[in-house]
Amino acid sequence: MQSTPNPETPQVMHIDLNSCFATVEQQARPLLRGRPVAVTNRLTKNACVIAASYEAKALGVKVGMGLMDARILAPGIVTLETDPPKYHYAYTKLVNIMKSYSPNVTMKSIDEGVIDFHGTRQAVNARPLTDVGHEIKRRLKEDVGCWMRCNIGIAPNRFLAKTAAGLHKPDGLDVIEHKNLRRVMAELKLTDLTGIADKNEARLNAHGIMTPLQFLDAPSELLKRHVFKSVCGEDWHQRLRGWEVDDHEWSTKTIGRQFVMDDYQASEEKVRSRLAHLCESTGLKMRYKGLCARGMNVYIRYKSGDYWHSRKAFKSSFFTDAEIYRRATLLFNKHPNLDYVVEMGVSCYLLETSNMNQVSILEEVNKEIWLTEAVDEVNRRFGNHTITFAISADSKTKIKQKIPFGSTRYFELLCQQA
Repeated sequence: MQSTPNPETPQVMHIDLNSCFATVEQQARPLLRGRPVAVTNRLTKNACVIAASYEAKALGVKVGMGLMDARILAPGIVTLETDPPKYHYAYTKLVNIMKSYSPNVTMKSIDEGVIDFHGTRQAVNARPLTDVGHEIKRRLKEDVGCWMRCNIGIAPNRFLAKTAAGLHKPDGLDVIEHKNLRRVMAELKLTDLTGIADKNEARLNAHGIMTPLQFLDAPSELLKRHVFKSVCGEDWHQRLRGWEVDDHEWSTKTIGRQFVMDDYQASEEKVRSRLAHLCESTGLKMRYKGLCARGMNVYIRYKSGDYWHSRKAFKSSFFTDAEIYRRATLLFNKHPNLDYVVEMGVSCYLLETSNMNQVSILEEVNKEIWLTEAVDEVNRRFGNHTITFAISADSKTKIKQKIPFGSTRYFELLCQQA
């Protein structure tokens, strides 16, 4: 445990593309520049905003807001459906730029990543990181387009670098180090800190911690034993002082897919069609990660607002689309008919390394593996869901594969599908 701020020269850079999806659309379509733009997964009244331009944000439009509400706040807003190839192009350019400065690059999401310069400063980049940051901004405009902007934060650890990147949006570049740490914290609210939302703010407030400065000054024992009641308190004590505690990757715990129904009065047959499609998408993700599962979870949200879910752990593992659908159907058949289904999802848990690459002594097992591999190859070559369940044949025109905004875990796979 370190009780004093990290005194080292900042070596971590956080890069965040400003309103990524919306900005990419404005870059690709010059007539949209300077206008409020909202990007959504599909152009229906039930969809929500997944990215908003700064012009839209200035009018009160927020990510996660319903499309109808966004149109009320900004009557002239331009709404667009996501266009994955564009975002893939911008993402690839950003990654290539970042990796030209250091091999230690971690993409935290599609629109933001971290460059850790530890060990490369003398051999590769001895220049001040502020100079490198300004150069990255320039290269982004040259390689992608003049409308592209990014926030850059530089600090001794990932947490403070991300905090610095959020200080002056859009197009800011800021440094947080031990010399200005207290001054920066004095200008922020608790909820300005990544990881501190309403619940954690309430936890801190309950123990007299109302500001980031008070959070910074709080003893580690108070944070560990009383506020967070876990080792997370010690992590926060170190994180706020610039010591690195976030440079590790978490293993995948669940894999799944969810969908807001395209028809809010769908028949049972149509709902089961969408369920089969979600199971296929889940299976493809799981095999992409080289995993199989033993647990299955299914949930449903009804038009009335009621919620139902069921989960079960099985003795045997599974990875094929057919087995995922069969086990999901076992759970789905138990759902009560409370009202029309408006949202549903499936997810697999108890994940473990798949044995697909191992030849079994049982011929039936080998046939199942070979058939699954053949179907995946056909779908890769000729398009997603070229071979699909008969029951879900009409779903592929309704459930389009979209690029997730907050993760890169399946980014390359989903770009191929989309």
